[in-house]
Amino acid sequence: MAEAWIIDACRTPRGIGKKGKGALADEHPQHLGAAVLKALHDRVGFDTAEVDDIIFGTSSQRGQQSGDLARMSALDAGYDIKASGVTLDRFCGSGITSVNIAAANIMSGMEDLCIGGGAEMMSTFGQGSGNSSPFLDNDNFRLRDVHPQPHQGVCADAIATIEGISRTALDELALVSQQRADNAIKNGYFDRSLVPVHKLDGSIALDHEEFPRPQTTLETLSGLEPSFARMADIPLDESGTTFRKLVNQRFPDLDVQHFHHAGNSSGVVDGAGAVLMASADYAKANGLKPRARIVAMCNMGDCPTLMLNAPVPAAKKVLAKAGMTLDDIDLFEINEAFSVVAEKFIRDLNLDRDKVNVNGGAMALGHPIGATGSMLIGTVIDELERRGQQFGLVTMCAAGGMAPAIIVERI
Repeated sequence: MAEAWIIDACRTPRGIGKKGKGALADEHPQHLGAAVLKALHDRVGFDTAEVDDIIFGTSSQRGQQSGDLARMSALDAGYDIKASGVTLDRFCGSGITSVNIAAANIMSGMEDLCIGGGAEMMSTFGQGSGNSSPFLDNDNFRLRDVHPQPHQGVCADAIATIEGISRTALDELALVSQQRADNAIKNGYFDRSLVPVHKLDGSIALDHEEFPRPQTTLETLSGLEPSFARMADIPLDESGTTFRKLVNQRFPDLDVQHFHHAGNSSGVVDGAGAVLMASADYAKANGLKPRARIVAMCNMGDCPTLMLNAPVPAAKKVLAKAGMTLDDIDLFEINEAFSVVAEKFIRDLNLDRDKVNVNGGAMALGHPIGATGSMLIGTVIDELERRGQQFGLVTMCAAGGMAPAIIVERI
């Protein structure tokens, strides 16, 4: 089997995902995708006519984000028309999955030069499409199936209740995320991957992280009202079904307590990321210097009703595929969709907290759904290089109770 080498990775800054407030909110998602594709070409200098495929993750493929964002972004970036593109959706896990599929195509020997990545405009999130998202449609199997699927925020609260994880512990981890992100930004740890987004007139739209709140304290976090208590009891249909009742269909004795709020949940942001990969033979023949190689990849499903618990079994599965143990991994990136996801991941695997999300996570930086996975892969490679370490594991929860995972090795 051929090796898949990571040649480079880059990402946009994350802009606040709100019209009238975020610096990227008036840009087209295709333009964000083009920004990272153009940056990869400018930095590496490969022949875009030889790109076999560009695979993007985009969760909300409606409105401006419909119509195969990968292909449209490539054309917008000035890539040769021979560079094909396809767009996929594994909800929050889309950005890892796009990289995994691109890498698998290379490892199979069928392709030599691919890009995996993603883009998401949460400030618009499919607005203007004229229809609702099937996943959010209350009149479907999500409410009727034997695996009811509540709102993910209610799921986060349900998991914290089941696991006995306190509001204080969740807030403490959120504070650490802010502090680590602030430290990383001030010390330039993101500089290698970060590329600016320009407006059509050439001026800068955004060249820095817009979402972090370094002024955050434990006191300010503890003063925030839970976000999902009221939502849990809003009737979803004429029968009076609620998100709380959906949880209790599967866990009838569970009295869900509410702990998550805006400060210990992932931020709503806009952004894009991309990872350039090549076969070892192609890289050598074309003078492309690798930064890392793909060691192993996997996908994992878990309980759809709790939705957010697949990262732990995914990490175990990808380690088994690689023939590795937790002790072999130098750095972990687990997406902070909600504080409980990262906290449970650390506790269940008994991880050293100084190896997990060392430069902060989505609670501080934000989570542009389809782009986050590819961003995290670039982040872990940057940090492995900075520390002179070898192996990084990246995983994240996804709606429907899923998690993709990947292990990379610094070259």
